[in-house]
Amino acid sequence: MENVIVQSIFAFISTIGFGVVFNIKGRNLFFASIAGGLSWFVYKFCLLFDPSTSFAMFISAVCFSTYSEILARKLKTPVTTLVICALIPLVPGSGMYYTMHAAVTGDTLKALDLAIDTLSSAGSLALGTLFVSTITRHYYSKKHKKLLKKENISNNK
Repeated sequence: MENVIVQSIFAFISTIGFGVVFNIKGRNLFFASIAGGLSWFVYKFCLLFDPSTSFAMFISAVCFSTYSEILARKLKTPVTTLVICALIPLVPGSGMYYTMHAAVTGDTLKALDLAIDTLSSAGSLALGTLFVSTITRHYYSKKHKKLLKKENISNNK
């Protein structure tokens, strides 16, 4: 567990670096970096209980997407600013590298196995983010319609 916390701190620090590269400034950089640390913490914490990488990626994506959606409204900043930074520690870049390495060296079965694992991880991240984004959009759409309906009723009186 201590190792997970240390890794999460390093994920936070590395996300600051990517935030600077993406030209995120001020408090948005700090909160985006927290999203990166949070995403890594949830991912590693899930792996302690379930060895499925895809499941851990999905749960992590749901957590950081929820965090990003809520905080983006509080900070009045685009959600993508936070989501992109939160994704940085979880991107399966090493999986793609090892897939390509196995393919180039001629180990087709290993390359196929690694490709499936990598694509399922990336798909889990995408589905988790899409899931939260869809629910949030639906929720705020309903809330907005209620507000418009209430305004329309009060204007007609």
